[in-house]
Amino acid sequence: MESQRSILIIGLLLVSFLLWTEYQETYGEKTYVPTENQTSQTDSSNNSIEPFTLDGPTNQPQGDVEEFNLSADSGFEAVVAEATASGRIITVQTDTLDVKIDLLGGDVIEANLKRFPVTQGSDDAYKLLKPASNVKHVAQSFLIGANGSGADKSTADRALYQAPQQNYQLSGDTLSIPLTWQSDDGLFVTKTFTFSRNSHLVQVDYDVQNSRATTTNVAFLSRLEQTTNEVGDSSLFMPVFRGTAYSTEEDRYQKMSFGDIEDENLKIVTPAGWVAMIEHYFVAAWVPPQDDTNTITARLSGNNAVISVTGKTVSIPASQSATLSAQLYVGPKDQDTLAALARGLDLTVDYGPLWWLSQPLFTLLQWLHSLVGNWGLSIILITLIVKGAMYWLTKKQYESMAKMRNLQPKLTQLKDRFGDDKQKMSQAMMELYKKEKVNPMGGCFPLLLQMPIFLALYWVLLESVELRHAPLALWITDLSVPDPFFVLPILTGASMWLLQKLQPMTIQDPLQQKLIQYMPVAMSLFFFLFPAGLVLYWLISNLVTLTQAKIIYAAMEKKGLKAK
Repeated sequence: MESQRSILIIGLLLVSFLLWTEYQETYGEKTYVPTENQTSQTDSSNNSIEPFTLDGPTNQPQGDVEEFNLSADSGFEAVVAEATASGRIITVQTDTLDVKIDLLGGDVIEANLKRFPVTQGSDDAYKLLKPASNVKHVAQSFLIGANGSGADKSTADRALYQAPQQNYQLSGDTLSIPLTWQSDDGLFVTKTFTFSRNSHLVQVDYDVQNSRATTTNVAFLSRLEQTTNEVGDSSLFMPVFRGTAYSTEEDRYQKMSFGDIEDENLKIVTPAGWVAMIEHYFVAAWVPPQDDTNTITARLSGNNAVISVTGKTVSIPASQSATLSAQLYVGPKDQDTLAALARGLDLTVDYGPLWWLSQPLFTLLQWLHSLVGNWGLSIILITLIVKGAMYWLTKKQYESMAKMRNLQPKLTQLKDRFGDDKQKMSQAMMELYKKEKVNPMGGCFPLLLQMPIFLALYWVLLESVELRHAPLALWITDLSVPDPFFVLPILTGASMWLLQKLQPMTIQDPLQQKLIQYMPVAMSLFFFLFPAGLVLYWLISNLVTLTQAKIIYAAMEKKGLKAK
């Protein structure tokens, strides 16, 4: 019994330690302070880069296409203000998105998720992309080539597109918005954004017609840029991650915090792949054609983090045309949608090291929700299923504990017989266990097996956007945040106290007795900070365990085995 209780304490401490370690590694604050040179440097520190200058003649590329990056001091906020005043911003309204596109370059500078309010019940849509300088997050795309004609890497070198109108509203199943531009020497470009009903995916196509006398080489560069300032609330039990992520042929999912970008010096050529900026519940991602070879890069520019993907070079002979495409996803981390979009993109729903356990648990949770239509009830049902599947382990646990209690008189006799001779005492105890067919650790294994399930469900309930603002009933209106009235934590602590009463205290050390007695109180304090959905799982689990224990004890009493 002493060993079982000790292992329980160790297990609970291990859970706390793992949560803290995972939080520090993934969400710990890593402040990047650029030096004077780093703040003012252009992208040429990472790549010897020149843009494909759409609004003027360009030389033919020699070798691979390389990336053109806007400098950090390009005055983005001022440009947006000027663009709005001059009518350079077009707006797009669909059933899922409220988008603003800047005709200078055709960048998506704002994307509001209409089905996801900022706070529960509010009318304000969640802003995933936004142009404000302190929380800048934009999705840019470029038609580029190498050896541009001396461009100075400022917004002045971007193509200024023309649009048929300024405001668009989705009325059918799809909405296509063509932006057009042409050069003085015969290059015609149509940049088309295609939106679809009930979707957060935007198709972006460059249709290039080369009326020049020579071949033109171009490539599609797409990138995401975001400030590295800390925004939002983040705590040990409710972490909010902001950072980059990408996929390669070898690593289907790799995340990188803003603080790690400088050290990584990322530049990878890979088949397929994608790049993303991820945060709690939501993701913005560029997905290039998955049958092409693409180049992924990341860098810091002042206070901005940039991650980019450049597609293959396309040669367009004179009097010929070509189409270059990519997809932009701006929306919730919906695993089914993301998995269908690109390999590994669903892993942006980051369940941590126990993803292999979290994913099937979430699949089961989804299926239960399809039956009952309430995520809280789904959590209760999945708890019943998990506890039911582990009943045989629970039975072994309590039977082992009962057998250990029945051996206490014989263990006391051994202690009186061998006194302080620990070696002989240990040998005699092992012989007694073997003779009575009792495993002293038999009551601990079910407890240890439940710890990974607890952690896996913790990440499921924390990361799954489906549980954001999902109600249970009465005062529990959001399962993804703590119980506002602390009812569930208090009930959970009470259930732990009742479970403790079913396991008579055999520890003689006063300090250990105090630790055991106050454990329900300590755990209740932890549960004050946990999402209500997780506390609900723990409470139902305890209540099921209490019921199972009563049934098991009654069966043992009938067999003549002392249960208490």
